[in-house]
Amino acid sequence: MTIHVEGLVAIVLFYVLILFVGIWAAWKNKNSGVGEGGDRSESIMVGGRDIGLFVGGFTMTATWVGGGYINGTAEYVYLPNYGLAWAQAPFGYALSLVLGGLFFAKPMRSRGYVTMLDPFQQLYGKRMGGLLFIPALMGEIFWSAAILSALGATLSVIVDININMSVVISALIAIFYTLVGGLYSVAYTDVVQLFCIFLGLWISVPFALSNPAVSDIGVSAKEAIYQSPWLGKIRPEDNWLWADNFFLLMLGGIPWQVYFQRVLSASSATYAQVLSFLAAFGCLVMAVPSVLIGAIGASTDWNQTSYGSFAPKDKDESDMILPIVLQHLCPPYISFFGLGAVSAAVMSSADSSILSASSMFARNIYQLAFRQSASDGEIVWVMRITIFVFGALATAMALLTGSVYGLWYLSSDLVYVIIFPQLLSVLFVKGTNTYGSVAAYIFGLLLRIGGGEPYLKLPPFIYYPGWVTEEKVHHLTGDVEYFIQQRFPFKSVSMVASFLANVVFSYLTKYLFESGMLSHKYDFLDAVVSKHSKEIMDKATLVSNHDNIILSEMAPVRQALGATLAGTFTNTEVLSDDGESSPESYHSEN
Repeated sequence: MTIHVEGLVAIVLFYVLILFVGIWAAWKNKNSGVGEGGDRSESIMVGGRDIGLFVGGFTMTATWVGGGYINGTAEYVYLPNYGLAWAQAPFGYALSLVLGGLFFAKPMRSRGYVTMLDPFQQLYGKRMGGLLFIPALMGEIFWSAAILSALGATLSVIVDININMSVVISALIAIFYTLVGGLYSVAYTDVVQLFCIFLGLWISVPFALSNPAVSDIGVSAKEAIYQSPWLGKIRPEDNWLWADNFFLLMLGGIPWQVYFQRVLSASSATYAQVLSFLAAFGCLVMAVPSVLIGAIGASTDWNQTSYGSFAPKDKDESDMILPIVLQHLCPPYISFFGLGAVSAAVMSSADSSILSASSMFARNIYQLAFRQSASDGEIVWVMRITIFVFGALATAMALLTGSVYGLWYLSSDLVYVIIFPQLLSVLFVKGTNTYGSVAAYIFGLLLRIGGGEPYLKLPPFIYYPGWVTEEKVHHLTGDVEYFIQQRFPFKSVSMVASFLANVVFSYLTKYLFESGMLSHKYDFLDAVVSKHSKEIMDKATLVSNHDNIILSEMAPVRQALGATLAGTFTNTEVLSDDGESSPESYHSEN
């Protein structure tokens, strides 16, 4: 196996730079957010709530601009019969950030939450919070595993080094600086990484375009030269499928801890909104070179390149079109610079996902569900241990599991159909309770799993209207694989059904218990007729009509102390009527 020395040196230099920035950020901000009674654990999770517009804009953009984003966009533009029309991630995630900024950032940030799961545990109790942690954790871990797996394949294409070694080293670096500096290290390294992605890919594009093997991408956009036009088209029978996938990206991109970690670290509620809008613009800008690289791949006569006589699509290597274009259509020193960009993209996603998963576990599972009396130092150590454990788990999955992308697709669907409707309910619907939340969880899970998952070879047990049997041909082996394609928008229907189930079952159980039709002894979740039931239901709306945000929006919001918020949940599973721990009290104090 040939080792490309120049490429190896470029990667080592880049990794050393990232490691240096991560450690420097940790040292520079080691005391930020800890003074005046603040907690070190919250400083690690939300960075002392003093992330400004410059760093915040970069790190918010890095929420979605990662290895999967730039590789996946290029892949779909390149794929025959898909093209730009099916490359939905740039616009889908950009709109996701806009909607998040318009409707979700303000109420979440102004209440001083520390993680996305806080409002769920506050309203539905610690057990329901634990259930909702499962799809959230799956999404973060499988996402990290998927992009680490993509990194290994990318590095092996250009540098020709051992995949396992490259994945392990990349993961160790990301885990180390996340361990040392928490969100500060993640945020500051995101600035460097996004700069490298932007510069690396844009430097590569002109060289690839000027390669003699590449036809005019303006012509190949509308005319078939070496394959179908890269603009692509949406067939009438696929309209609902396209819409379902688009809503999955647009709405399902909101309820992720990686997003709310940035929102909750902003210095004010308005800053959290502005960061979301900046990141939406950043997502679109960062997608442009990926789209061009996919178009270049679709416009190339691969016979004239060092790649070989067969195009990547005929070798089942469409998912690696971006590193293949860098390797075979650009000079070596340019391809190695582009490789640094790809590595940067992967690490900018992996570090934040690992930190998000550990934050939710340490706070919402360990502290609030099991150890309400845990000291701040204990929570910090739990976070450090889980950062390492979750990082190791994602790395192991990237190396050992062949269907890691299928697992991520399924888990991201579960985030959409389970967590998003619950987030809507907990923030904007008055009167939902734990019974409704459980019913919504079950409805969403069954309806989504029932539709099957071709990537995992999981057959459906619910055949929605319009389903068809399609075939996939593996070009290298000639094998033909048949699978069920659900053209009905069952993911979005599952999400709506989950939301309606929450509302209907919440009000139904409230009526049955409070009217006496069901005995109080059957309220085993203590969600309706427990102590101070009326007060609990009255406080169920976290954003009410009369309770607009009354903070001075451009002024920094006072940091919510961990002990105060922890007190919200101590020895209770619902909102208490203690004035010190209610969201309304938080507003009045400010």
